[in-house]
Amino acid sequence: MKLERFNGPVLSLFRIVTSLLFLCHGMASMFGVFGGNRGTGQAIEFGVWPGWWAALIQMVCGALVLLGLFTRAGAILSSGSMAYAYFMVHLPQDLLPLRNGGELAALFCWSFLIIAILGPGPWALDTLIRRRRGESRDSAPVPASAHLERA
Repeated sequence: MKLERFNGPVLSLFRIVTSLLFLCHGMASMFGVFGGNRGTGQAIEFGVWPGWWAALIQMVCGALVLLGLFTRAGAILSSGSMAYAYFMVHLPQDLLPLRNGGELAALFCWSFLIIAILGPGPWALDTLIRRRRGESRDSAPVPASAHLERA
């Protein structure tokens, strides 16, 4: 069975699930839903740096990446915000993510970096728009072996 045929759909599902979790995380911090900011049941006070701004990025970019609209830009901004969270908030507490509470920040950072590099997958508004414009660029990732064959 050739698993490569699932690359596009799995990439799309990865993007959808990751961004939905990111969006919910931002909504929890921004509006106090889903248990609120850090499980307190409360929202972050308006404009507080960096928490409120991080929640805003999580909501806006999470929604964009979820829809697959401006996916790469939203994913880069999301990845960068989570890198900032890890290095500025978690790392000063301890080196290891399991000890400093930075597992989510690290996972989101790397996950969004993967999405930014590989693209949104076939189930995305970006892909639909590109198809309607007649652009032929495939949104599915190219297998590593194809890059090696060209060299």
